[in-house]
Amino acid sequence: MDTFAQQWTLESALAVLEHPTVDSKLWAEAVEWLLVYGPPEVRELLTAASGHATRASFPELKPQGYGPDGSPCYDIADLARSLGISEEEARRQLAEKEARHGVSHGLDDEDTTTLQ
Repeated sequence: MDTFAQQWTLESALAVLEHPTVDSKLWAEAVEWLLVYGPPEVRELLTAASGHATRASFPELKPQGYGPDGSPCYDIADLARSLGISEEEARRQLAEKEARHGVSHGLDDEDTTTLQ
C-alpha cells in the first residue's frame, strides 16, 4: 500500500485544488498533502488560510502556545469541544494523522512557547 506521501504529487494536488467541481473529501486530502509535503510557499499560504478559517469558524478556540515553527498549538480538549467530538475521538484522529504523515503533530508544553 502506498504511503500518503506517495499518493500525490505537487501537480496532482494543485490540479485538484483548481478543479471547479471536485469532491470535498478529495479536495481536503490534496490540501492535507500540500500542508505536509508541499513547497514552503504553498504551505505558508495554506497555513495562513487555515489560521484565518480557524479564527472565523471557531472564535472561542485560542492557541495555548506556539510550536518551534510559530504554528499555533491548541489544547486537544478545547479542539474536541469546538468540533463537537469527544476528546478520545480527537486523540484518535490526531494519532491517525501522525501515522499517516509519519510525523508528530502533538506537542508537549515544553515543546511550545507562549510567544509567537
